[in-house]
Amino acid sequence: MGIFGGRKNREERAAEIADKVASGKGFYGGLTRRFLGEADFAKVQQSIGAHNAGGYVQQLLAAGAPTIPAAVVSIADTGRLVNFDPIVDLVLQPVGATERLAMQTIVSKLQIPRVGDQVLLVADPAQPGAYLYAGAGTAQ
Repeated sequence: MGIFGGRKNREERAAEIADKVASGKGFYGGLTRRFLGEADFAKVQQSIGAHNAGGYVQQLLAAGAPTIPAAVVSIADTGRLVNFDPIVDLVLQPVGATERLAMQTIVSKLQIPRVGDQVLLVADPAQPGAYLYAGAGTAQ
């Protein structure tokens, strides 16, 4: 605790700065937006959003959210990395569904799914009808 109270640790401060960069607000966000330009800034926003989604999925799984198995129909590399993990375009076929889902997500470089592999999805409570990638494996 600092002199004026409420002192944050480095991780909290880094997360706060990343949120400001992603939103384009504050000193860091405005500076990043000006230096990168709109096209590259949109890529930064997408990467930070993908990184934050990973933590959100872990929170949902810890809270006991049900998972849905899906088969990988296709996978394509976007050429972008977040913390050295690739962002990929996935086309998935949920078990028992007729429609395929397309999503862009971060996958672990140690567990990159291949065509035909089974992965898990979690329903996104913030967006009804949307799903989040929850990694490789079988349903709980």
